Amino acid sequence: MFTIQVVTLFPEMFEPFFRLSIVGRASDMGVVRIELHPLRDALLPQERADDRPYGGGPGMVLRIEPIARILDRLTAAAPPQERRAVVVTTPAGRRFRQADARRYAGLDRLIVVCGRYEGIDERLMPLYEAEEVSLGDFIVTGGEIAAVAVVDATVRLLPGAIRPASLEEESFNAGVLDAPSYTRPPSFRGLDVPEVLLSGDHQRIAAWRHRESLERTAVRRPDLLPESSGGEHT
Repeated sequence: MFTIQVVTLFPEMFEPFFRLSIVGRASDMGVVRIELHPLRDALLPQERADDRPYGGGPGMVLRIEPIARILDRLTAAAPPQERRAVVVTTPAGRRFRQADARRYAGLDRLIVVCGRYEGIDERLMPLYEAEEVSLGDFIVTGGEIAAVAVVDATVRLLPGAIRPASLEEESFNAGVLDAPSYTRPPSFRGLDVPEVLLSGDHQRIAAWRHRESLERTAVRRPDLLPESSGGEHT
């Protein structure tokens, strides 16, 4: 079974989310096993999870020792030759993309370490070959928010989590954004559903969605398009 293990100072933030929606259903069906590993449980008596940064500066830094105790235990208990990734959520990481979620879903285990405060002791990354990922160029209170997004994006790609057809025509699946979507009523406050979607002509509909997908991507995310494709729509 695919296993996700989350190392966090605040496990309470995850429990409601992991019981709901696709993630909760996938867990109930045995598609994925999700474990929360509270960082406070790894602390020795009188030990802190964070400390002041060497060199001075504001804020606190998560210490490496309690995190290493958890990671050492998790990796020691894992089967030999297991395919796994250790991911650290931090604004200093590279941007998390759909391709990352697909890669994680093809592994056996995903370990997510949630950053906090001014970050995590940098030695964690080389010691555990950890990948640093970010949701984008903005700051949130802690890495738990990003970890929820990483877990959700990965779990929904696991076989059995959702219907395969639901994954076929969504944004980023083919490297572009999804086409616009409409449903009832056909007319609302002077805005009508495009006629082609009401035509029943599946070939025309497919061509319209492909064209709209490229045009939407060219306007909103031109960085996703090859130069040849992007040039046609700019």
